[in-house]
Amino acid sequence: MPIRRFGAHRSLVSQPPTPRLSYGYSKMNVSKSGYRVFSANSTAASMELAKRITELLDVELGKSVVYQESNRETRVDVKESVRGQDVFIIQTIPRDVNTAIMELLVMAYALKTSCAKNIIGVIPYFPYSKQCKMRKRGSIVCKLLAAMLAKAGLTHIITMDLHQKEIQGFFSFPVDNLRASPFLIQYIQEEIPDYRNAIIVAKSPSAAKRAQSYAERLRLGLAVIHGEAQHSESDMADGRHSPPSGRPITGHTGLELPCSRHQTPFPGIELPIMMAKEKPPITVVGDVGGRIAIIVDDIIDDVEDFVAAAEILKERGAYKIYVMATHGLLSAEAPRLIEESAIDEVVVTNTVPHEVQKLQCPKIKTVDVSLILAEAIRRIHNGESMAYLFRNIAVDD
Repeated sequence: MPIRRFGAHRSLVSQPPTPRLSYGYSKMNVSKSGYRVFSANSTAASMELAKRITELLDVELGKSVVYQESNRETRVDVKESVRGQDVFIIQTIPRDVNTAIMELLVMAYALKTSCAKNIIGVIPYFPYSKQCKMRKRGSIVCKLLAAMLAKAGLTHIITMDLHQKEIQGFFSFPVDNLRASPFLIQYIQEEIPDYRNAIIVAKSPSAAKRAQSYAERLRLGLAVIHGEAQHSESDMADGRHSPPSGRPITGHTGLELPCSRHQTPFPGIELPIMMAKEKPPITVVGDVGGRIAIIVDDIIDDVEDFVAAAEILKERGAYKIYVMATHGLLSAEAPRLIEESAIDEVVVTNTVPHEVQKLQCPKIKTVDVSLILAEAIRRIHNGESMAYLFRNIAVDD
């Protein structure tokens, strides 16, 4: 099924202009535009979004070769001059995440050493965004990646729907975090029959703010699923489980001495006992009986939680169930699980290539967001305000 493009500027496709989500473009010759657009992907499937963006901008995709050598080292050859120009690197993230990151880093460094004026990364789905909090003795990998991109030479990033908006604070340069919600809301209004009878559903309390934003703009009701079937990231994220349990220390006399880390700071004083968390039985807060249920989230990867949520909503009387998400990673057995589940349709954007998954599961639909990425590129190069792209956008989107 072809990708649906919502809100596209109709003059680019020889149709009348649409009042919503329409952006103005002026055609530019690539030799006079003052900027270049490259793709850092080595696979053809991952370059599809870059081709759509360059078509909208009316520029040619920069000439470069990105490939893996026989020993899996990444090599990048830039085939044209970029001296003194703004260079935009479009990098979509396929399943091989680490290779894609290395391709981006090597290309950014190659452009830096080629004297590019500014190097802007267009990374619609930012990888490792779920690893943005400390987990016991782990690390904040997202912050490490931000430092690596800065070191490689990037001076600006355009991304979409970061998993946590606070991730922007990891960077030492500007980050424009665009939103896909206008495109997904437009899909709901145009493609879901009788959407006025729908209810927006958060599959966990942590997703309630995003769901509330959708509900308010669509003038719909809100429901929240809460209970033991959900797994909250915050349960493990505070990093305060240290120190680990230790063994008694044996002195030189052979006597076992109590380990100092097990001693209370004030003998005779006991700290209050920390009550363990226990989630209640799964419940749905809100009436979904006889309604269309629309579950909204930012990422759909492992789909077990979505499938479980759909089963609960079906039991509570919802007669049709949609899942809307910005980034459709759809890893592992996700297509098969969706196909066998109570979910009627999964709608994601093309920030991540997922053509193979669509062939495996016809329930997966795609919304094109290349328009807003192209407009962001044009505005950044021309020094125009980005506020227009965030109009009517809620903080919690």
